[in-house]
Amino acid sequence: MARTTFVVTMKRVAEILEEDLEFLLKIVANDDNLSYGNIIDIEDGSDNSNIALTNDGLEELRQMLIDARSSEEEWGIFLRDFIADPEIIARVKAKKPR
Repeated sequence: MARTTFVVTMKRVAEILEEDLEFLLKIVANDDNLSYGNIIDIEDGSDNSNIALTNDGLEELRQMLIDARSSEEEWGIFLRDFIADPEIIARVKAKKPR
């Protein structure tokens, strides 16, 4: 197995995917949502930590969102099951669909 030598912060992932940061953070908050090792927790000694994704994690998340948006029904199920926060769901739904 190759070693991870490069990760992308969630802020940058949100920019790359043109998605709401809080929306993506809700998805990766459960590390079972992506393959093992694709979500990296970064501790910097402060009370704040950061989350990053490997390149494989970024692509896995991108594909997850493409699959979820395959139909209105699938998108609704995805938002209910993965997000469950009415404010974030409303914000994501209000954005122009891709």
